[in-house]
Amino acid sequence: MDLPSLYISIIILLFTTYLFTTYFRRKPTTHPHPPTIFPSLPLLGHLHLLKPPLYKTLAKLASKHGSILQLRLGFRRVLVVSSPAAAEECFTKNDIVFANRPKMLFGKIIGNNWTSLVWSPYGDHLRNLRRIASTELLSIHRVNEFHDIRVDECKLLVRKLVSTSGSSSPVNMKMVFYELTLNVMMRMIAGKRYFNGAMGEEGKRFREILDETFVLASASNVVDYLPFLSWFGIKGVEKRLIELQVKRDVFFQELIEQLREPKGENERTKKMKKTMIEVLLKLQEEDPKYYHDEMIRSFVLVFLSAGTDTTAGTMEWAMSLLLNHPKVIAKAQSEIDTKIGKDRLVDESDIVNLPYLRCIINETLRLYPAGPLLVPHESSKDCVVGGYNIPGETMLLVNQWAIHHDPKLWTDPERFIPERFEGLDAMRDGFKYLPFGSGRRSCPGEGLAVRVMAMTIGLLIQCFDWERISEKKVDMTEGPGLTLPKAEPLLAKCKPRLEMHDLLA
Repeated sequence: MDLPSLYISIIILLFTTYLFTTYFRRKPTTHPHPPTIFPSLPLLGHLHLLKPPLYKTLAKLASKHGSILQLRLGFRRVLVVSSPAAAEECFTKNDIVFANRPKMLFGKIIGNNWTSLVWSPYGDHLRNLRRIASTELLSIHRVNEFHDIRVDECKLLVRKLVSTSGSSSPVNMKMVFYELTLNVMMRMIAGKRYFNGAMGEEGKRFREILDETFVLASASNVVDYLPFLSWFGIKGVEKRLIELQVKRDVFFQELIEQLREPKGENERTKKMKKTMIEVLLKLQEEDPKYYHDEMIRSFVLVFLSAGTDTTAGTMEWAMSLLLNHPKVIAKAQSEIDTKIGKDRLVDESDIVNLPYLRCIINETLRLYPAGPLLVPHESSKDCVVGGYNIPGETMLLVNQWAIHHDPKLWTDPERFIPERFEGLDAMRDGFKYLPFGSGRRSCPGEGLAVRVMAMTIGLLIQCFDWERISEKKVDMTEGPGLTLPKAEPLLAKCKPRLEMHDLLA
């Protein structure tokens, strides 16, 4: 048989298998299957309907076909949920069922064969990883230990802006927030600060690795949905992921080795706070088989990927919104001046006494959630959502962007109105607000992220008067990517507030 005939035979076999598994082997059930869209094309399913940005396309499909919608993306069955009631069913009654992750190529390579905190299936290993994250690395006690690092980085940011405020050049806020969050995370993780004006060779390597990680994380890999394409040599993204993982492993293994080297014990080292890597190396001494170097590298990479781009992006959106709404800045400055005064800087401990500042953060996360579709889940067995039967091995996409922009849930949902969160505990307001996910796979770094965002935005509001670079409003166009970045980096002008002159001097 010649090669073209072989390919045709394979495609016919796959199509027959698809029809058989999709339509003829469904188990009988008392519940109907969710609504779907006709037609579903052979092999492609509904892939032809998907246009970027994906969360908006899925929101339009949901408005037409229902808030619980079943799609076929290539060979994957996908449940798209776009209502608080359905999201609540998924993350409460069916929380364990949907605690798995789909086996995607990114999770296989970057997630160490689906064993990382993000990509591991639900079970003993995942429970232990989350226990380590919540009790050893991101507990309130541990986050408080790193308080001085966050304060130090925020003060350095303020000094930098004061020193450049007389310049006619605008400030690139995207870079400001990106470097701040990376410095905070790397000092907590490894005790290193890479972005301080002059970046060394190690810092450049680190920056290249992170930039490539975010690019590839956002790249769609068609083989995840049409796996047979890998037989035809379509492995462009896979090759780049493998090369990236090698670079990442080499770089972060060097960090581990630097921190593994014994240090002389003295009064100074006794008082020094252990970095996250040092905490994990201490656990490795107790159980070296479980806490191996690959696991430590995986933790480091997850925290960097999840805790930098998302936090920096949210702060960039927040400042963009504030520049387009100067009355909100004035109201926030008034709150800070009244509650904090003008003889000291805002601190993390002040956040609880600055409710309007927290409203600004909440409203930003509502309008521009860092994970508009959350990280995908997958059902481990058949279950029922909204009265519909959901088969096992169904990928779950919760469209929190659609929920956050639903006019049935929010008055004037496209407008920036921080006051809508006044007197409201947003995190307890049902499932219509999910910026950090929910259930067993919710983000364990929520507390840290909120502290960094609130203190940073609070200081920028307290210390500076802000202006747009022109009379035109800041462009709020959304760019491509999983974390909902701005299409155009935010540029802004600032000058120290007269009220803060003595303190800043």
